[in-house]
Amino acid sequence: MGDYKTLRIKDWALEDRPREKLLNKGISSLSDAELIAILIGSGTKNETAVELAKKILNTVGNSLNELGKLSVEELKKSKGIGSAKAITIIAALELGRRRKLADIQAKKKITGSKDVFNYFQPLIGDLPHEEFWILLLNRSNRVIEKHRISQGGISGTIIDVRMILKNAIEKLASSLILCHNHPSGNLQPSDSDMKITSKMKDAGKIMDIQVLDHLIVTDSAYFSFADEGIL
Repeated sequence: MGDYKTLRIKDWALEDRPREKLLNKGISSLSDAELIAILIGSGTKNETAVELAKKILNTVGNSLNELGKLSVEELKKSKGIGSAKAITIIAALELGRRRKLADIQAKKKITGSKDVFNYFQPLIGDLPHEEFWILLLNRSNRVIEKHRISQGGISGTIIDVRMILKNAIEKLASSLILCHNHPSGNLQPSDSDMKITSKMKDAGKIMDIQVLDHLIVTDSAYFSFADEGIL
């Protein structure tokens, strides 16, 4: 019976505290670690769910953005995290990403480069590979459609230009915006980036479809050809 005396409520109920805090003070009162602790439910023999969550966050510099990039296998490297807990964390962060994307895409009027960044960052900002997209706009700069042109890199060939214009013409777009991501985090445009932008601008003039901008997107920043005056 002596063991029970040492397990006071403040000890054995520690993992339940984030839930109680949520109920009593609201969800905004919880730290990132406490929210993750609710997801994983339990810790290990030697640490609580909150302590385990803090340890996981420490591995990614306490960045939820970086945490969202981890795979199941990478999460499982943390002692106490199995497949089920890893999948739960990934699913929760993916829901958050999709919620952000849905909120942004509901605001379909594009007024500047920041709007384009907010539109595409949840979609391609965290990808480990490069993707090239176009955003088709009507005369009021409202989004008609987004379309992925390529995955894995940009080719400066005439085939890419024709593919882009084909999509724009079919959707009766008045203008378009180019956007691709740099997984490396480097925002500076490459020679290929410059060439495809120049080709698209010239080809768009012929078809009376204006290329308004070309954005290079990373997980937290962007480079706008229009803002830099090089479009």
